[in-house]
Amino acid sequence: METLAIRVKIGEREYPMRVRPEDEAKIRHAGKLINEKLRKYKAEFGLDDSQDLLAMVAFDCMVESLETNEVNAEDSEHIRKSLSHISALLSKAV
Repeated sequence: METLAIRVKIGEREYPMRVRPEDEAKIRHAGKLINEKLRKYKAEFGLDDSQDLLAMVAFDCMVESLETNEVNAEDSEHIRKSLSHISALLSKAV
């Protein structure tokens, strides 16, 4: 499988990575979003410590991930119930 060697700048550092070509845009976009959050927290809280800023971004990302997972679980349950209901209706119709 072919991979690309890229460098992604997060904060003040560059990180070398090997990624699949189809993942490059997603990886670069993730880096851009992290940098935007770093700038936001730096301006909002007046912090200059990179480790503190990265920890805050990591925490924020984890909270967002948990919220997304919760919404996805609720959506999946709703879809499961809907499909079950449709299946029952189709069984009665046949």
